[in-house]
Amino acid sequence: MSQSLRRMQYAVRGEVVMKADQLAAQGKEILYTNIGNPHQVGQSPITYYRQVLALCDLPAECGVDHPNVYDMFPKDVVARAREYRKDIGPSGTGAYTHSQGILAFRQHIAEYIQNRDGYKSYPGNIFLTNGASTAINMVLQGLLASNNDAVMIPIPQYPIYSALISKLGGRQVGYELDEDLNWAVSREELESKLETAKSNGLDVRALAMINPGNPSGNVMTHCDIQTLTEFCDTHGIVLLADEVYQTNVYAENSEFVSAKKVALDCNLKNLQLVSFHSTSKGLIGECGRRGGYMELHHIDPYVQSQLYKLASAELCSGVVGQLMTSLMVKPPKKEDASYKLFKQENDNIYNGLKERAEKLVHGLNQIPGITCVPAEGAMYAFPTVQVTPKAIEAAKEQGTTPDNLYALSLLEMTGICVVPASGFGQKKGRVGFRTTFLHPETLKAIDLFAKHHEQFTKDYS
Repeated sequence: MSQSLRRMQYAVRGEVVMKADQLAAQGKEILYTNIGNPHQVGQSPITYYRQVLALCDLPAECGVDHPNVYDMFPKDVVARAREYRKDIGPSGTGAYTHSQGILAFRQHIAEYIQNRDGYKSYPGNIFLTNGASTAINMVLQGLLASNNDAVMIPIPQYPIYSALISKLGGRQVGYELDEDLNWAVSREELESKLETAKSNGLDVRALAMINPGNPSGNVMTHCDIQTLTEFCDTHGIVLLADEVYQTNVYAENSEFVSAKKVALDCNLKNLQLVSFHSTSKGLIGECGRRGGYMELHHIDPYVQSQLYKLASAELCSGVVGQLMTSLMVKPPKKEDASYKLFKQENDNIYNGLKERAEKLVHGLNQIPGITCVPAEGAMYAFPTVQVTPKAIEAAKEQGTTPDNLYALSLLEMTGICVVPASGFGQKKGRVGFRTTFLHPETLKAIDLFAKHHEQFTKDYS
């Protein structure tokens, strides 16, 4: 079989999660905090989105043309559904679409990007995809031509990058984010890692950035992003901007700035950029819809035609995901009948995430031996854990990592399922884990984190 597939690892569904599933099957109550899957842990769907989707899927006589439709749905929902049904065409949601996605939906995305950044966006440069991960896979498939081709990825990183690079037979070059500087990266670090890669015979084709950070939870400043964009522009490296958490910004002094805006603000005319967004995150959390898009910026037209060929081979992304993506970028307006409920539901989700982010980080920092950088955005905390030399030795004897040993112990004692930090990459000697703060019971888990850490330290003292 493919040895690249054998080498591929995906930590967020790794050994700890499999053990958690085994314990759950035996009747143990498990608190899954390993993956950003909001609806799985109780987040309610936003009514407006589901209503429009329902009317797009239902036969017209049962939905938009039903004589009592306005008794069941607000007028603006019915109007939006009729607009979408016209955009989709008479074949409906059950038929293939254009390989890049329905043109009207790509126009909605282009308008959203233009309003967000203040710079022109073109529907022809947008591909609707089955979530951001499919788009990332497509771009990496186009970039990686040999096993000497490499992609620079942040350490810590989201494992989709290391997994896909391995699967496609490429090489990864990690650039370390500085935990003491709110997970920023210096130009010196980037240049050093590039030089080392070149001396090892590698051809660095692309660099991935994740903003807001996963697993780190930081929100990059304009200056932070400028460091990356100028580095890529100087060296002819394609920048892959993973911006799926752009709505998830909680810190009062932080704001999301896109890589495209920074590049154009800095007049970087040669930077090749692909940016990604998804309906799985934000306040929507519709992971199962598999909606997302990528925007190509300054990508050679021939290369873009090859990506189109790749998209054509997949026929098209799921139509419901395309609908969901358009809804994400074009929500109801203030004057619409649905707006009041829509805003209330959005605010409740956002305020809940913000509160849990603050309280979880504060609670973790109160535990002796655990420290955690504030979670300014995204859905995760990424604490550092101090473990004893005996625990490190025990992990070595068992053929595992100290944080995997720690995470399995936490799971068995408390039922909390986290992801060992080694699955994301971390500085040598660091031990930690990633946990989401999506679950409503997250704050109750702080006491369990504290009790476990005390017991684990005693067991390996």
